[in-house]
Amino acid sequence: MSGGISNAVLNAMDIGANSFALFLKSPRKWVSPDIKDEEAEKFQTLCKQYGYNPRTDILPHGSYFINLANPEPEKEEKAYGSFVDDLKRCEKLNIGLYNFHPGSSLDSDHKEALARLAKNINKAIKETSFVKIVIENMAGHGNLIGSNLEDIREVIDLIDDKSRVGVCLDTCHSFAAGYDITTAEKFHEFLDKFDQVIGSEYLSAIHLNDSKAPLGANRDLHQKLGYGFLGLEVFRVIANTERLKGIPIVLETPVENDDSIYGEEIKLLEWLQNKKETDNDFINKRDELSKKGAKERAEHLEKFETKQAKTTKRKKKA
Repeated sequence: MSGGISNAVLNAMDIGANSFALFLKSPRKWVSPDIKDEEAEKFQTLCKQYGYNPRTDILPHGSYFINLANPEPEKEEKAYGSFVDDLKRCEKLNIGLYNFHPGSSLDSDHKEALARLAKNINKAIKETSFVKIVIENMAGHGNLIGSNLEDIREVIDLIDDKSRVGVCLDTCHSFAAGYDITTAEKFHEFLDKFDQVIGSEYLSAIHLNDSKAPLGANRDLHQKLGYGFLGLEVFRVIANTERLKGIPIVLETPVENDDSIYGEEIKLLEWLQNKKETDNDFINKRDELSKKGAKERAEHLEKFETKQAKTTKRKKKA
């Protein structure tokens, strides 16, 4: 969206994206200038011109500052103001989905934090008309909300208008939180668990990332597809999972300053369609990408094992 929010449409089109994410304002500031009417009109015109349905194909990402579960009233209110401002920007642009991180309980009671989060979502729904609030699952543990599916279920249970809430599953976050999704069987077991705990009707988006850190490391470290501990197989499975058609699947892989990498990964995902696990060209591509990420995987595995050893030592002393 740099240089004007309508540029997001052109940038998405340039890399061959069928869906895309964007920030609605600077993620580094609490307050940003309003979106001008002419810019909003240009955004919608370009969406129509290039075949993007803003109600279904676009998934804005909320500011990382927002913590609707903050136990300090002043900070909670400040976060809420930024949150509602984002939602109103969505509706000005005719965008139907809005993704955000559910935040942290900090040093407060976790159940009370879930209730605060739900209270603020309910309040925001009443202040807006149609945008669906999409809660993202998280990689961490402890005070972070949403590292397990049960947290998200509890929040949804407290939402009055459940048609206005959904969930975005992040592949890296899921894996880092301890959900093994590395094979077809394990990925579909995870989706089954999602359906049982939360409900299939709430799956509204996917964030597609490999993981630099190993299973259960609780580290939010995104990696290029096939380079990390997840490996290419899960992305082949996702590219061929019927139920995921029609929802935005958004790459958040590291690209430094070269957005063309997203275009390459989109082509990779399209290439993975109709591929089988036993296809020789798939096996060669899987091994090629895995080799490119081997050094980083080894480095992060060493860090993880060192941390685990220290934790075990502390527990023994205690």
